[in-house]
Amino acid sequence: MIGFLRLAVAVCCAIVLSQFPAFSDQYVQRLGGQVDALSRVAEEFDISAQAAGLTRDQALADLGGSTFRDAHRDNMRDVFTRLDRTRGDLQMLRIAGPLERMLLPHRLRDPETLAAAWGDFRPAVPVTAAGLWAAGIGLALGWLLTALPGLIFRRQQDRLGWR
Repeated sequence: MIGFLRLAVAVCCAIVLSQFPAFSDQYVQRLGGQVDALSRVAEEFDISAQAAGLTRDQALADLGGSTFRDAHRDNMRDVFTRLDRTRGDLQMLRIAGPLERMLLPHRLRDPETLAAAWGDFRPAVPVTAAGLWAAGIGLALGWLLTALPGLIFRRQQDRLGWR
C-alpha cells in the first residue's frame, strides 16, 4: 500500500512539474507585454516632464497639492517601481531556460501577470524535452518526498532501540 501511495504522489508531482515549462513561457510572454506597456507610460511621463523642463523626480514632486494629484503621483511612483522590478524579472527569466526557471519561482512574482497567465493556461501533455525533463524531476521529487517520512521514522526507531 505504501509503495502505491509513493507512486501516486510521484506521478502527481511529475504531472504538475511537467506543466511548469509551458506555464513559465506563457508568463514570460505576458511579462514582456507588461514591461512594454509600463515602459510606454514611463516614457510619456518623462517626455511631459522634459517638455516642462523637469526631471522625473522633479515632476513627481510637482504632482502634489491636491487629493487627485497626490494619488496620481503615487500611481506614477508605483508604475516606475513595478517597471524596474518587472524588467529585472523579465531579463532573468529570458536568460534562464525552461528548466532553469524552476529554480527561479521568486521571479514569477507579478500578481497581475501571474493571475492572467494562470487564467489562460491550459495543461497539456508535455512533448517538449523541457516538459519531459520537468516531469522526470517531478517524479523523482515526489518519490523522494514520500520516502522522507519513512526514513525519518526509521531513524527515530533505530535511535530509540525499537527495532
